[in-house]
Amino acid sequence: TGQPGTEEEMLQKDKERLSEIHEVLKNIKTGRTSTGKVYYTMDANGRYTRKSSLRGYLDHARKIGAFEHILLYEEPFTGENKENVSDLGVIIAADESIHTADDAKKKIKLGYGAFVLKPIAKTLSETLKIVQVAHEHRIPCFCADLTVNPILVDWNKHVAASLPPFPGLGMGMMETNGDMNYSNWLAMKGRHPCAGAGWTQVTDGVFELDEQFYAVAGGMFTASPYYEQLADGDQQDTTNAKQI
Repeated sequence: TGQPGTEEEMLQKDKERLSEIHEVLKNIKTGRTSTGKVYYTMDANGRYTRKSSLRGYLDHARKIGAFEHILLYEEPFTGENKENVSDLGVIIAADESIHTADDAKKKIKLGYGAFVLKPIAKTLSETLKIVQVAHEHRIPCFCADLTVNPILVDWNKHVAASLPPFPGLGMGMMETNGDMNYSNWLAMKGRHPCAGAGWTQVTDGVFELDEQFYAVAGGMFTASPYYEQLADGDQQDTTNAKQI
């Protein structure tokens, strides 16, 4: 969501896109959710300025039967918007607007019902402070650091798997789509110190973390030969930084 244009144009495009997606997914069933439905998550990245616009989007979701598929809506509003969101009928998650535990407390007062954690971009230490606030107020959390490499994806898995199960899913949740952002993603996966391990692969949208994952800490403390050579200056990499 949050497509280009004025607020009115954005809302119309967002409605049309939801209709397209729901038409494809509405009858698909999954054993990964408590209802068997495929759930949708939306993220406007702070593009909407008014709650009334978001309400219009959610009304459209109800009209086409997509509302019951919405697991959460992430960071809908610009930073200036301080409207309470507790009456919208779906979980509204805070992401870019929370950098500290104090930010998280402010969002709770505005009715936000979930936090997006970024244990890498926002540091693990600050993330744990936000998690503490969430725990005290029974706020569910999930992890997302979209542009991290495959090794750091496993850093996120540790955090996501340590959180209480996300409502409706019965498991920890994390967002990762590096394969959509990095043209060299397969090569990057091969640089993981535990490349090829079952827990590095997605099966039906899920990472299965077994005893071996925890035995090696997801490879967190195992050096990658590729990156060791790169740090030593022995690896001449002519690709651009986004492929590292």
